[in-house]
Amino acid sequence: MVSRRHLVLGLACASCAATESSRDVVEHPATRFGEVRELGAGERGLAIACGKLFTLNDADDVLTPGLIVVRGERIEYAGPLLEVPAGYERVDAPGLWAAPGMVDLHSHVQTGGWGDINDMVLPCNPNFRTSPSIVPANPNIARACAAGVTTLFGIPGSGTNNSGFGVLYKTRCSGTYEQIVLADPGGMKVAQDYNPERTVDLGSSRAGMAWTLEYFNSLAIAANAQGRKDPGLENLQRVHRGELPVLIHTAGSDACHTTIRMWGEVHPNTRAVLSHGCFDGYRVADYAARVGIPVNLGPRTFDWYQSEGEWVGTPERYEAAGANLMSLNTDAGVMPQEELFLQGAMGARYGASSYLMLKACTVNPAKSFGIDDRVGSLQPGRHADIVLWRGDPLDPRAHVESVWIQGKLEYDRARDGQKF
Repeated sequence: MVSRRHLVLGLACASCAATESSRDVVEHPATRFGEVRELGAGERGLAIACGKLFTLNDADDVLTPGLIVVRGERIEYAGPLLEVPAGYERVDAPGLWAAPGMVDLHSHVQTGGWGDINDMVLPCNPNFRTSPSIVPANPNIARACAAGVTTLFGIPGSGTNNSGFGVLYKTRCSGTYEQIVLADPGGMKVAQDYNPERTVDLGSSRAGMAWTLEYFNSLAIAANAQGRKDPGLENLQRVHRGELPVLIHTAGSDACHTTIRMWGEVHPNTRAVLSHGCFDGYRVADYAARVGIPVNLGPRTFDWYQSEGEWVGTPERYEAAGANLMSLNTDAGVMPQEELFLQGAMGARYGASSYLMLKACTVNPAKSFGIDDRVGSLQPGRHADIVLWRGDPLDPRAHVESVWIQGKLEYDRARDGQKF
C-alpha cells in the first residue's frame, strides 16, 4: 500500500531505506529535471518518491530511485531524489514504478457504448462531431483510468471516408464535459478503405473513395486560398492550415500506400497520422519512414502469413524500417480500452524494442498529435498525469496502484478496488 503524509524534512527516511539513503538525496539542481520551490499561500503540492521513474523526456532519462514534484496541476520536477520544502503531500512508493499516463489516439468509448458515432448517409461528413456524444466518467472511461490510460482521442466511427471530428479528453472519474476536455475539436478522423466501402456511390471502389476524399480536400484548400470560411468545411480548412491533426484509418499495403501518398506527399502540410497499418501494411513501412508520416498501430499488432512461415509482429516491422514515431491503439471497444498496455506488451513479445513500445503508449502519440507539451511525459510544465505501477508497465502481471490526472488522485487501488 502507498503511504501518504505531509513532507517536512525531505525524502531520506527509514520507511524507504531500501531504495533511498542519505547519499541519494542531492541539493536542488536547476537542470532539465526542473527545480522545486516553496509553496505559496494557498498552493497545493505533491511529492512522489518511487523505486523507478520513467520520464519519457527527450533524453530518455530513467531514474532509480526517482522523485516527481507536482505544483497545482503541473509537474515542477521529475528527476533524482532531492530535499523538498515543507507543505508538500508526501507519497512514499519505494517498490513502485512511475510512468506518464498513457495516450490512445484511436478510441470510441466516449459514449459508454457504440451509439452516435457514425453518420453514414453521405460518403463524407467533415462537419460531423463526436462532442455531443461524450458521457464523462462512464464505466469504460473509469476502467481506462484504472489501467493508467489518462488521455483519449474520442472519434467517430469508420462508416464514411471523412468521418468527422473527435475530442481529446482526460479519463477523469468525475467532472463535467468542460473539466475533462483537452481540445474540441481535437482532430479529424478519416476512414480510407475497408470499412467505408459502399455500393451506391463512388465509395464502391477504393479509387472512388480516394477521389471523394481529394474532392473535399480541394474544396477546403480552395476556400483557404480565397480567404473564405465555408461552414460545412471549417474544420477541414483548419486541417489544411496545419491547425488540427488528422487520424487516418487505413490497412493493407495498397491502402496504406494511398494514405501515405495522399496525406504525406500530396498534402505534406497536414499533420497526418496513419492509424491501424495492419494486415500486410508493414510491406510499405519503409515508404512511411521515408515520407516521415507517424504511424498508430493496432488493434491488430501481429499476423500469421503462410508465405512468411511465421508470426509477423507489425510494430517490429515498422521499427526495422525506421518508422519510429510509432504509437499504439486499441480501437476501443474493439479491444478493451484498459488493455492499451497489453498492446505494448504484445508488440515487444513479437520483436519490437520494449522501450519503444512504452513510448508508443505515452509520448509518441502525444508527439504525433502535437500535444506533447502537455501530456505523454513526466517533465516540468507538463500536466501531472502520473501512474504508479507495481512492476513494469508493459508486464501483464503488473497492476496499477494509483493514477493522478492533472495532480488529482483519480484512482487508487487500495481505496477504489481493482476495476479489471
